[in-house]
Amino acid sequence: MADIVYLRFKKQIELSFMQQVQIKHIAYVSTSSTQKRKKLEDTTIYRISEKDNNIVVIDSFLVIDHLNSEYNDLEFEVIGPTQTLIRINEKKKKAPILVISSVWLLLFVGTAMTIMNFHYDVSMQEVQQRIHFLLTGEQNEFPLWIQIPYSFGLGIGMLLFFNHWFNKRFNEEPSPLEVEIFKYQQNLDNYVNHYENELNDTKPPN
Repeated sequence: MADIVYLRFKKQIELSFMQQVQIKHIAYVSTSSTQKRKKLEDTTIYRISEKDNNIVVIDSFLVIDHLNSEYNDLEFEVIGPTQTLIRINEKKKKAPILVISSVWLLLFVGTAMTIMNFHYDVSMQEVQQRIHFLLTGEQNEFPLWIQIPYSFGLGIGMLLFFNHWFNKRFNEEPSPLEVEIFKYQQNLDNYVNHYENELNDTKPPN
């Protein structure tokens, strides 16, 4: 009776150009023999080349077919994902300080304009003046005792909402922005896995 080997493919990994792809890169291997597992993990199944551009999809069917041709005494079973998305990293250059500063300034001004336009649309100053009159019975064009705490509260609220202070997180709960980015990345990976897999007959829409 052939030994059973369980393979659990990773959803996605990142590798470099001109690198050999081995089983240990794309899948977890489980077998009763430690020696066989080590040999399987070191088995090369693909070599990344320039023609691959920046994305490669490794389907479990092709991997099993390749392993069956090399290991006749083993039986392979796939658990979990059936394909691995390989993202090929290029050497990235550090962004110039001038570019970073320009982007930061653009985002800062844009955010400030958005907040100011929102407050103008909802007549926030008139609301604060009305609150001041209701609480004190006096008219005041600039109720600073309301406006200053409100301004600090607005900034603190944004920090708590995004759950970040630079690289520091306040708790382990993901922010709404991180959740949306995760959902977008998941949809993008599903699209790539579907259309970049050579075993699929479908082609992306033009």
